[in-house]
Amino acid sequence: MTKPRLILASASPRRLQLLDRIGIVPDAVLPSDIDETEIPGETPRQIALRLAHGKAEACPDRDAFVLAADTVVAQGRRTLPKAETVEQAEACMRRLSGGNHRVWTGVALRSPDGQITTRVSESRVRFKRMSETEIRAYLASGEWQGKAGGYGLQGMAEAFVIQVIGSPSSIIGLPLYETAALLTGAGFPVFGSTK
Repeated sequence: MTKPRLILASASPRRLQLLDRIGIVPDAVLPSDIDETEIPGETPRQIALRLAHGKAEACPDRDAFVLAADTVVAQGRRTLPKAETVEQAEACMRRLSGGNHRVWTGVALRSPDGQITTRVSESRVRFKRMSETEIRAYLASGEWQGKAGGYGLQGMAEAFVIQVIGSPSSIIGLPLYETAALLTGAGFPVFGSTK
């Protein structure tokens, strides 16, 4: 039996690394370019699910499984941006410093028959109160670029994290439990039969 093809609809190198942890190497990486503008009244959970679903749907390859994800960092209902400028990153760090926030990662899997299934993972993170020296050093590192909330758990910012309740892989960008469950449920071989 031929192994089905899998496309990762994301340019994130972290998501590739996370898939590799559970023995999955996508056949192709085809990032989906969709409008990520928030819709008024949406909760962070709804945003993460809508964007993951939209990215899976937008992939032009209709003959493969398509895996997509989106991560949203929020304090209450207020979402923090994917930091593109040092000013955005600094604003994020000052908001996160000394407080709690949530990270929502939506995952969507489109099967070759066109059906899309989704899951969402919610994690809670508490940051220490950061000193000016720590904030400046972090901003100078450039690690914040393109990351939801201006940080990645897998880098320097992990030194500011006091507590994580939930899935570390979800905070990095792809919750492995939910991803494996979606793939297995759709009939894609995950454990033991992928190689």
